[in-house]
Amino acid sequence: MTYRIGYLVGSLSRDSINRILSKALVRLAPPSLELTEISIRDLPLFDRDDEQSPAPAVTAFKSDVEESEGLLFVSPEYNRSIPGPLKNAIDWGSRPWGHNSFARTPTGIIGASTGAIGTAVMQSSMRSVLSFLNAPQLNAPEAYITFKPDVFGPDGEVADAGTEGFLRHYMEEYAAFVERVLSVTAPGHVGDRD
Repeated sequence: MTYRIGYLVGSLSRDSINRILSKALVRLAPPSLELTEISIRDLPLFDRDDEQSPAPAVTAFKSDVEESEGLLFVSPEYNRSIPGPLKNAIDWGSRPWGHNSFARTPTGIIGASTGAIGTAVMQSSMRSVLSFLNAPQLNAPEAYITFKPDVFGPDGEVADAGTEGFLRHYMEEYAAFVERVLSVTAPGHVGDRD
């Protein structure tokens, strides 16, 4: 069985280290996962006044999230928290009330930083948000990646065997988690959101 997994890169930068990390995750994912990026680039700033008649970019974003059987968040940490563009996307996806596109979707959080704690604080904030949105999360293994340019190639190659093995293991665990969650929520899962 193959699962459609949408992944969101929390940085808008075209040469983001987290975009490079996402390419590595796509390369190392087991065959049961079909990964596609869900862009957050064109979303307007969230405005409750526009909830009932959102911009086409918002409608397309919510549709992409709802068509995904799992979601992977690959994000940097900005000022010890969730980057603004990613939080904005989450806010749009969760609204209007009663139309939460994230509900019951198995999620994973991973991020890279040049610093030693590798996005740990951002991930803690994301866990709180995803819990509120009723989005089940892979809690272990945790994945805080210290990015080293000599380890990650621009197309997702990973030069260090230990890092490659860890990322492959993370993706295998995420695949197993998706399967477990969907075995419980599968009937009516896609398109049947809170």
